[in-house]
Amino acid sequence: MKYAMKKLVVGAVLTLGAFGAYAADPIKIGSVLSVTGPAAFLGDPELKTMQLYVEEINKKGGVLGRQLQLVHYDDASDAGKANSFAKRLIDDDKVDVLVGGTTTGSTMAMVPLVETAGVPFISLAGAVVIIDPVKKWVFKTPHTDRMAAEKVFEDMKKRGISKVALFAETSGFGQSGKKEAAGVAAKYGITLVAYESYGPKDTDMSPQLTKIKNTAGVQALFVIGLGQGPAIVTKNYKQLGITLPLYHAHGVASEEFIKIAGPASEGVRLPAAALLVADKLAASDPQKPVVTAYTKAYKDRYKQDVSAFGGHAYDGLMIAVNAIKRAGSTDKAKVRDAIEATKGYIGTGGSVNMSATDHMGLDLSAFRMLEVKGGEWTIAQ
Repeated sequence: MKYAMKKLVVGAVLTLGAFGAYAADPIKIGSVLSVTGPAAFLGDPELKTMQLYVEEINKKGGVLGRQLQLVHYDDASDAGKANSFAKRLIDDDKVDVLVGGTTTGSTMAMVPLVETAGVPFISLAGAVVIIDPVKKWVFKTPHTDRMAAEKVFEDMKKRGISKVALFAETSGFGQSGKKEAAGVAAKYGITLVAYESYGPKDTDMSPQLTKIKNTAGVQALFVIGLGQGPAIVTKNYKQLGITLPLYHAHGVASEEFIKIAGPASEGVRLPAAALLVADKLAASDPQKPVVTAYTKAYKDRYKQDVSAFGGHAYDGLMIAVNAIKRAGSTDKAKVRDAIEATKGYIGTGGSVNMSATDHMGLDLSAFRMLEVKGGEWTIAQ
């Protein structure tokens, strides 16, 4: 009898021990980011943000009583590598959710894998093609290139601009942006009178800009690209003495753009998240507490300025974490459904309200039109 009782107690202890080990298993957040390569000034703050907030969440007890584990890979701005790393995260690392995909190219290389495997994926890239048409397992946090084009054309219309030159990067983001801009231009009374393109690794865009300069009737230039390319365009623009209004898409929404472009950035306008002008928002703005808290935490930790891209990573991580909490588990189907049901989330990018037909959840009001004045981002007047 004593032996039977002893065996029962030991069995109970072993069972409890096994349960404890199970309960302590980390929740794995997988991420493929462009920390190096042409898109590094997007991917670097994204990774730093993810690392910062995974640590903060873990210090507070984690999620569902479990610690978060960030498993990340650098695709070096190479879509082919993104595909390989996504496969590794799904098949080998067995991640519970994916937050990443810095560029549109990298994201779209990952999409077929997550759709087949059934893993919730929140992209940090800009092109509308990521979520239009809607894909069951794919979501995104940044505003789309279509929205950027609409916000830019809306501002141009107010300024009496109707004939525009488009200068697009040959990347996935640039080409998607070019297509979307062409598709919505007429809605705002805009005629695109010139098209030029450049490669993400090009170091001089003067020849294309000279063609634009010599095109009759051009009233403004709209550049669609990301990384350092648009900053080089801006410098070349100034060097050629072009004085027409210069607009960029949201792919350069960071202090780094101003640093690289230097004085040539003065007067540049672009649509961006409220994060870049956190200190200039009205006290009543619902995003004010979120963006000021993120700005302080990021600057305190890294001694660097914030960017919209780090903000996208913050929103992606928080939307995923909130979904896991609401789902009450890491069951992938339940987490997917919870992400899709996200309503009233106030993030760095705006107020997010997703649905079965909208896997981003932002409207045009989430964009602020900014202008570089005195070497810093300001709210355009």
